[in-house]
Amino acid sequence: MADIIDGRAIAAQLDEQTKAQVDAMVDAGQARPGLTVILLGDDPASQVYVRHKIKACARVGIRSTEHRLSADTSQDDLLALIAKLNADDDVHGILCQVPLPPHIDPLKVLGSIAPEKDVDGFHPVNVGRLSTGTGGIIPCTPLGVMMLIDSVLDDLTGKDVVVIGKSNIVGKPVANLLLDREATVTVTHIYTEGLAQIARKADVIVAAAGAPRLVKGDWVKPGAVIIDVGITRVRSDEGKDKLVGDVAFDDVQHAKAVTPVPGGVGPMTIACLLSNTVRAAQAAELGQQASSSTVPPLPRVQQV
Repeated sequence: MADIIDGRAIAAQLDEQTKAQVDAMVDAGQARPGLTVILLGDDPASQVYVRHKIKACARVGIRSTEHRLSADTSQDDLLALIAKLNADDDVHGILCQVPLPPHIDPLKVLGSIAPEKDVDGFHPVNVGRLSTGTGGIIPCTPLGVMMLIDSVLDDLTGKDVVVIGKSNIVGKPVANLLLDREATVTVTHIYTEGLAQIARKADVIVAAAGAPRLVKGDWVKPGAVIIDVGITRVRSDEGKDKLVGDVAFDDVQHAKAVTPVPGGVGPMTIACLLSNTVRAAQAAELGQQASSSTVPPLPRVQQV
């Protein structure tokens, strides 16, 4: 049987480290880290995500604020708000919840957030610094993926890793992070031929295609590590909705370890958002970029 990589437990461990960092900053007379979330419209899923993020901030002592705007808010008004938040020294992290209304250009919005406050890690400056190995704020889900891998593997040097999915949010940044750790990385996508054969050679599979149960048991060699980023709501045989990942979970029990869905990558994404916010606040105290070597290193968590 494959070991279950408990994302909830590891996220809780990371939250404890984040809270300790917040407490140390406040005890030293420094500003309490602050995260501001912008939500346009009344998309139910977005409202749930924002609510979870606000609760998580309270859990670790981060000061959180919300700006709830109507779905017909103009792009100019949204950009003006972001400019105001960029100039506010009490705001260390800015998050604009997606999806955005159709009349808003998401690339322009993400590009308007100050790179040092871009705790999602989506600004072109942070993307470029990640791709060149020169630091920057790391996107939350890819950072969480790396921590989950670290919880079961001590060294990635020379490991054969297959990333399924080439999105800007997960696939590409994960590949860059893996390359920085000296792994041999193959990035696959919808047009990749012979995907099953490619996956069978992998020591680690990161499945981030958004295709339910794509990765079958015979795609996975014994002893591989599987990180399942996908999450899709499907109808079960009993007529009930359930969440499944990109991996046929019951069929890959010959793997070394696998993340469940839910309870794997998801909790790590929010925990890493909080960690990024604290690192941004630490960098602001130093007057430097969040990737500065004088900012405490990224925490390492272990399987529990």
